[in-house]
Amino acid sequence: MDAVPEEQSRRAARPKADRRVTVPEFRARKARGEKIVMVTAYDYPSALLAERAGVDCVLVGDSLASVVQGHPTTIPATLEEMIYHVRMVRRGVSRALLMVDLPFGSYQVSTEDAMRSAIRLLKEGGADAVKLEGGAPMVATVRRLTEAGIPAMAHLGLTPQSIHLFGGHKVQGREAAAADQMLADAHALEAAGAFGMLLETIPAALAARITAELTIPTVGIGAGPDCDGQVQVWHDLLGLLPGKTFLHAKRYAELGAAAEAALRAYTDEVRQGAFPTKEQSL
Repeated sequence: MDAVPEEQSRRAARPKADRRVTVPEFRARKARGEKIVMVTAYDYPSALLAERAGVDCVLVGDSLASVVQGHPTTIPATLEEMIYHVRMVRRGVSRALLMVDLPFGSYQVSTEDAMRSAIRLLKEGGADAVKLEGGAPMVATVRRLTEAGIPAMAHLGLTPQSIHLFGGHKVQGREAAAADQMLADAHALEAAGAFGMLLETIPAALAARITAELTIPTVGIGAGPDCDGQVQVWHDLLGLLPGKTFLHAKRYAELGAAAEAALRAYTDEVRQGAFPTKEQSL
């Protein structure tokens, strides 16, 4: 008779795959020592697959400018485009936390701009939270968003919207002064109300130190294994685009090559008159 309560206790201790990931739940994962899984998505099919796979957070990243639109940087993504894409993703996500990037130019000028942009992304797009890049200059913005009830995730390290300032995709925080500044920025953003911190392309030791000192969860991309979670770009993870991927990306499939092979087979069959057959005809 004692086995039933014991089994119930074990089940209660395990993370529930069907539990909706809210902002408080996202933060609680760190306290429980549970790794957070985040992936980008940009439309309904990708969102639906991510949801079914059980990821904790779906990010509609401004990376769509590069991987969806073909731009060399994330800078061209507009607020209207982010709203358009987050609407599609919202239709496929019901359990995972849905976060969206504030695109370049939509929040840097003033906190009022940031507020207007974030409100539209939540109200018109259906996002649960927003993410914004930058350290100390963004503290007041994070505080204002939080005070208005808009969950904000900070982003430190290689911030792609500042790619021209960095001169390319380069590791940030290597020098002691830069590392100290990033650590100070992380603490300031946490104090301002950020519910999480994305750390991109920084030394693993620095990411581990920031993770250990903050009470909010960190999510890494190119920041080593000690962050509280990891995020990957949809197209990198699935091998959808040709060419070399970033060092921090792992290709779990080669769907681009598989799709190209399928399209070539379709092309050949149509040209040879082998498709459609009676089976595909009414």
